[in-house]
Amino acid sequence: MNLSKSLVVIFSCSLFAACGNSGDTKTSTTPAPDTTASAKPATVAAAPSKGLELIGGSDCTTCHRLQQSGSGPAIGPAYSEVARKYSPAADTTIARLVKKIETGGSGVWGTIPMTPHPALKEADIKEMLTYIMSLK
Repeated sequence: MNLSKSLVVIFSCSLFAACGNSGDTKTSTTPAPDTTASAKPATVAAAPSKGLELIGGSDCTTCHRLQQSGSGPAIGPAYSEVARKYSPAADTTIARLVKKIETGGSGVWGTIPMTPHPALKEADIKEMLTYIMSLK
């Protein structure tokens, strides 16, 4: 469990370093024609980072991995599998998955039940799901 959390922290740090400002202060004399479009990805990128951070701070990685790996199956599905199964995620799908995370359950991915997580806030679960759905 510690190794999984360590890997998530390392991955998060790498992600932040890769996406960080390089300190380059070049200025352009002509503005790019798609300045509003280029502002959008920064907003979208912020949500998955927060979701990944919340996943790393929870017990989710005890049973789930980010991607399917060759080192044997995890207890629950990899997040990339969840993203493929529920993509494109409608509001009703997200609401159903929030409820499933809060209350737990079984039968969708096999017979091993997912433990309930009633202490997680709905807003945090939605952030986590935003990140998970970005893995498709």
